[in-house]
Amino acid sequence: MLVDRAEIYIRAGKGGDGCSSFRRERCVPRGGPDGGDGGDGGAVYAVAGPEVETLLDFAGRHHWIAQNGQPGAGRKMSGKNGEDLIIRLPQGTLIYDRDTEVLLKDLSELDEMVCLAERGLGGRGNVHFARATHQTPRESEPGTVGVERWLRLELKLMADVGLVGLPNAGKSTLLSRLSHATPKIADYPFTTLRPQLGLVQLPGDRRFVIADIPGLIEGAHDGTGLGSQFLRHIERTRVIVHVVDVGDEFSGAKPIEAYQTIRRELREYSETLAEKNEIVVGNKIDLPGGTEAATELSEAIGKPVLPISAVAGKGLSTMLEQLWHNVQAAKKPETPEEPAVQLPPPPHRKPS
Repeated sequence: MLVDRAEIYIRAGKGGDGCSSFRRERCVPRGGPDGGDGGDGGAVYAVAGPEVETLLDFAGRHHWIAQNGQPGAGRKMSGKNGEDLIIRLPQGTLIYDRDTEVLLKDLSELDEMVCLAERGLGGRGNVHFARATHQTPRESEPGTVGVERWLRLELKLMADVGLVGLPNAGKSTLLSRLSHATPKIADYPFTTLRPQLGLVQLPGDRRFVIADIPGLIEGAHDGTGLGSQFLRHIERTRVIVHVVDVGDEFSGAKPIEAYQTIRRELREYSETLAEKNEIVVGNKIDLPGGTEAATELSEAIGKPVLPISAVAGKGLSTMLEQLWHNVQAAKKPETPEEPAVQLPPPPHRKPS
């Protein structure tokens, strides 16, 4: 089950209170203050881990709280520091402050770590307040509270290639032929209810990740249909494969109309998305008139259309080689949609 949105509450640990204490030992008159410091609370970190694929763990657990620091004690004994809380998120997670809508971090790289909530610091014991003119201090400091906030998590799949097209264009069949993925395939619309990832392997130890995005329909950018929930996943891809049903067996839409519908939805959702490198493939050429329809589509849109048959395996080798070259050409640093704020590092913590 792909869960790609979640809201969670995080809170760093509170610092322990400093201790107000005096030495009470035999043969040590006027021992003086010996109250220890409180321990620091734990900070809250997020890290992109390869073992996490969805936000499912956060759909049922909404509160993530780090340990508090322990208070100080007599004999100058410091309290124990609270343990840091490390939240493991999927690669490609966008972390927003829910209340301000500010993007805090884009975990686009594996093992990337960020501090989301700074720890509370332990208070000082009364031993720090002793002076020549104030030899019996009874004051000590309370620990400071840790940062707390509500976060909104959004997952964008990390794939090199995204398959888009109208329902029943043959995207799931194509994904199953190109990789070991096993998406649901049937002769009715919307058989794909969530994005599917597959690893494509080519000769020469070449590989890339391909994603099948649930079928888009007209009005998807406004929330119509299933694809509206997953349009953002295509923003991560380097290359878009636009699958058009040139066999026209199920959709009832002419190839040029099907192509224009998807292009319009991509453009309405994001100009950046519409400008991504696109390869158009005409699927189902094994059906009568399929090859001719692919040629007509190419002439109508003014760009090449690769004729393939996902079921029969025709044209897939040529398509994969072109995909590989396009993916390699598109591998360059991308500017994020919106700059993430620079979260400060957690305060230095003293030893326990």
